[in-house]
Amino acid sequence: MTDLDQRIASVLRERAEGETDTYRLLRTSRARGRRRQLRRRAATGAALTLVGVLGFVGVASTDLGGLAGRLPWVAATPTVAAPVPPRADGVPGAAQRPDLVGTDTQVLHLGVDTSRARYLSWAVHGSNQVESIRLSVGGGPPVLVEVSSSAREVDELLLDGVHAEQSVIPVTFDGVVRPFRNGAGGLVKAWQPVPGLYARASMLGSADPGVLARAVDALRWGEARRCDSPLRLSVLPEGARVAACSVDATAFPGGLNVELALYRKPSANMWVRLQYGAQIVADRVESNRTVGGRPAYVYPDGTKLELLGIPRAHLTADFGWPFRGDHAHKSQLDFTEADATSVLAGAQVAKDLTDPQTWT
Repeated sequence: MTDLDQRIASVLRERAEGETDTYRLLRTSRARGRRRQLRRRAATGAALTLVGVLGFVGVASTDLGGLAGRLPWVAATPTVAAPVPPRADGVPGAAQRPDLVGTDTQVLHLGVDTSRARYLSWAVHGSNQVESIRLSVGGGPPVLVEVSSSAREVDELLLDGVHAEQSVIPVTFDGVVRPFRNGAGGLVKAWQPVPGLYARASMLGSADPGVLARAVDALRWGEARRCDSPLRLSVLPEGARVAACSVDATAFPGGLNVELALYRKPSANMWVRLQYGAQIVADRVESNRTVGGRPAYVYPDGTKLELLGIPRAHLTADFGWPFRGDHAHKSQLDFTEADATSVLAGAQVAKDLTDPQTWT
């Protein structure tokens, strides 16, 4: 059992008789540097980019265990410009209201100058009030920018895409660019764009501080954008809220990854994911459920439901316990297949996943 496994098990034992926010547990246990609390997502690496920052998700965003070369939606070289999150009119940017950062999972309180850089992914994680944007300048290596009104939240984030033993980097918000060891080269910078706002920019695969500087210069702190995607949820289970939104358009238009995480007190979690890949040639043919009059498929473990019939895409709702032994840990407080059915029945998917104009 790894140190991470031991920490997770310890927290679960300690909270066996109380509230356990497993969404918070998942996201920090796998993507939190100091692990003083357990909550950020990690399964974007083996499970949470398809859970989750992001990496978004990345909910999107770390090592996919060798799958990156086989999954079209995580291809590294896009052929056309990625979608741009639309403006959130009337909403102040982080420069004006740093206290709003991460408080609304539908809003990003910063943007990117698209004449200088390209959006690769964006995410809002409400559980720790962190927003993130991954961008590239001139086709250079991706730069991940993570921001929060809490210095501690930024300090405790693991470096995305780096092995756990190398990813705990103490943060000093002094604006100094520092290298870190990861086997392939990398740089990290932490600073305060304005008083009350804390930011960190990190880059793998390059030790050129000019690349990092150009990406940071392309950020726009005085504007707000919507965490927009081709997936909308019109129905939520009673008492549930959207706890995180992440969109990975790195491989757009050949691939797209969207994840909306739902949470209900005290410990119910559901991850609704839309995964599009131009190379997906066939949909699942068998169905064993019906969702809103449409064929659907519940997976053998009984904790994941897929709505069928979306060309070159998979739309799923994962409502299972995130650790092994799912059924042993299920309780009447968790989300159920009926909850997942109602969510997918009310899900709205854009007509053309490769055309952002159809997303709104």
